[in-house]
Amino acid sequence: MLGGLSTAVLGSSSLPLGIKGRRQYAASGAFLVRRDYVRSLIFCFCFYISVRPFARMHRHSRLAHLALIVHRGDWSWDSGFISVTHTPPIRELLKDLFMFSTEPVWPIFFRDSDPICISWHWGLEHSCPALCGRGQSGSTDTTVMGVMKVKQPPAFVAILPSDMPPRGSLYPGLEPPSPRQTHFPSGISERKRSWLAVMVGVLLGARPSACGDLSGSRPNILLLMADDFGIGDIGCYGNNSIRQGCENHSSGLPTKTPVTMDLALHTTPNIDRLAEDGVMLTQHIAAASVCTPSRAAFLTGRYPLRSGMVSSNGYRVLQWTGVSGGLSTNEITFAKILKDRGYATGLIGKWHLGLNCESSSDHCHHPLNHGFDHFYGMPFSMMGDCIHWELSEKRAGMEHKLNVCFQIMAFAALTLTAGKLTHLTSGSWTPVVWSTVAATLLFVTSYSIGVLIVHADCFLMRNRTITEQPMHFQRTTSLLLKEVSSFVQRNKHRPFLLFVSFLHVHTPLITTEKFRGKSAHGLYGDNTEEMDWMVGQILDTLDMEGLTNSTLVYFTSDHGGSLEAQLGKEQYGGWNGIYKGGKGMGGWEGGIRVPGIFRWPGVLQAGRVIHEPTSLMDVFPTVVQLGGGEVPQDRVIDGRDLLPLLLGTAQHSAHEFLLHYCENLLHAARWRQRDGGRLWKVHYTTPLFHPEGAGACYGRGVCPCSGDQVAHHDPPLLFDLSRDPSEAHALTPDTEPSFYHVMDTVARAVEEHCRTLIPVPLQLDTLGNIWRPWLQPCCGQFPLCWCDREGDPR
Repeated sequence: MLGGLSTAVLGSSSLPLGIKGRRQYAASGAFLVRRDYVRSLIFCFCFYISVRPFARMHRHSRLAHLALIVHRGDWSWDSGFISVTHTPPIRELLKDLFMFSTEPVWPIFFRDSDPICISWHWGLEHSCPALCGRGQSGSTDTTVMGVMKVKQPPAFVAILPSDMPPRGSLYPGLEPPSPRQTHFPSGISERKRSWLAVMVGVLLGARPSACGDLSGSRPNILLLMADDFGIGDIGCYGNNSIRQGCENHSSGLPTKTPVTMDLALHTTPNIDRLAEDGVMLTQHIAAASVCTPSRAAFLTGRYPLRSGMVSSNGYRVLQWTGVSGGLSTNEITFAKILKDRGYATGLIGKWHLGLNCESSSDHCHHPLNHGFDHFYGMPFSMMGDCIHWELSEKRAGMEHKLNVCFQIMAFAALTLTAGKLTHLTSGSWTPVVWSTVAATLLFVTSYSIGVLIVHADCFLMRNRTITEQPMHFQRTTSLLLKEVSSFVQRNKHRPFLLFVSFLHVHTPLITTEKFRGKSAHGLYGDNTEEMDWMVGQILDTLDMEGLTNSTLVYFTSDHGGSLEAQLGKEQYGGWNGIYKGGKGMGGWEGGIRVPGIFRWPGVLQAGRVIHEPTSLMDVFPTVVQLGGGEVPQDRVIDGRDLLPLLLGTAQHSAHEFLLHYCENLLHAARWRQRDGGRLWKVHYTTPLFHPEGAGACYGRGVCPCSGDQVAHHDPPLLFDLSRDPSEAHALTPDTEPSFYHVMDTVARAVEEHCRTLIPVPLQLDTLGNIWRPWLQPCCGQFPLCWCDREGDPR
């Protein structure tokens, strides 16, 4: 006999598919030991040897119940090792032998005096007291299966003493039956039931194994990042004009806002569906309010100041493709780590983290040097200058400067010529000739600079080869989607990491004819709806390849919407909802609070909303550990693993403090006060809006970080974001008793953070951010850069 070991068999049943086939719930899974027949025999023998003496040691112990619940459905993995975090005699036995498959559940009961928690998320060990004590449940859908009632699906399994309340707070998602309630056919004795457990393991073990190696259990990872997308432009993040009965989670305070469909300005049904099928973060924060530093932090899990991806002189982002600045190869991206763990890694879309160092083809900053196997997209960024738009990032300013220089040189040439003709000046005609040549060159350059910028920055690359220079924008969307589909199809039989970095919704809002005029929100709304459609196409690709349930999907934006993207009464930038400020503002919420949506069917609870501070930097440790990698220990990693928060096994964010930089200057910091539940925000520096009270720096590209156009606050501004998410009412010592306590606490955190900083060269400063002809990528003989290797995408 096996010392009281008994088994109950639950019938296998499946719930119907839900929500357009995108989400499949599994009714049950199986506990199965079956690497081969011999291993099954070894398991049964070892289990008997281990449990019997252990049970004798605790003759008066309470009966514990172990239920292993796993999914059945369209999983790409077949098995995964588990690890037990308590009771060493059982841990050592189970750690190497227990495997999961996709069959009915077999609950196993044996005697033990201690609770045991088992993590089945691919070797991620958790603290047993933390899990068992809190009893977190990550489930909404309930189904009755045989003798057990299980909410779908538990984030962990536990051995629970039988005298604990089955419906108490220990683990509300799992109600283990007592041995007396276990349903066996009549006439089967306790002794026979014990031997039945052994025979079941042997018989099941004799079946051919469908299990692969451990890598088969790792999820595919699909990261979707919009460009300049306002958090208020998505349905349940605050765009209340989108659909009726949408819960407004933008403030972190759910409220029902009834609206009607005929008020819709633009719709985002596919992004909204991601939120409905997954987990939505309402306090997801970018590490910077502009593109280059935010994306560097996202890839490395570190504040951009640590990697030098900031400036100190107003160059907020990389200004050209042909510059020497960029993300150093000394930095470790999550793509590097996952590539070493056997993942296929791809980046499709925008890069904007540098390209070359010393020549036009050394590609020192190229995505392929940062862990990506495959790259297709823009090494730079979409911008208004790509189509000679009125909203210009650099063309208009350069034209103005060139015109001023031309006028000066032309005036000098005319003056010198007049002096020579009237014999008022003597000497050579050489100054006249050179000033005339210079004036002519300045005139020609001022009128051709727009064309030069288009060829210099607006081109596509596949890996290290330029395929289209300049870009044909009306076919760019279809080319990117085609590349996504091709990558997924090529790598569907192995784990992959795909980072889709949209060119939408950055100005100039290039939109295909299919979507132009579709939205009542003008061109920005059209572009938003096209991007949402692209999200839907990518999700459909996962569905068609049968990868939906085995893929973790994440959607976000690199920072908030641009308020200054305005011409007359037309707004071409995003809406940041209730939050103050926007793109380029280092501390105000509107520039750094971004959407954060995770979907992983069957693992993450659908429709869950988390109101805890999180960061784009958190994606780094999260995907690294999910992919079986290790977070680097030789450097400071500012991101924190999100998985416990997403699964519901942790109540609070791992971030107590988050810091907000503008260039290399600290503008603000936030503190999540765990004992009081309040979220404090301290502003040391804020931009001066123009005109005063306007809420943005109109007339400029973005608000500055320093100089006479910012205000330094002493004492700093203090806001309670838990009550005032719009940062509308600054607190004072007279209105907030905790004012000085908060200031002192945040100041100490800032000092501690500063002690971890190591000086590095700033990649975006002048020397690394000036265009150099010898660094300019060109698919022809410079300056005749033109090619079209894409042809017709149809």
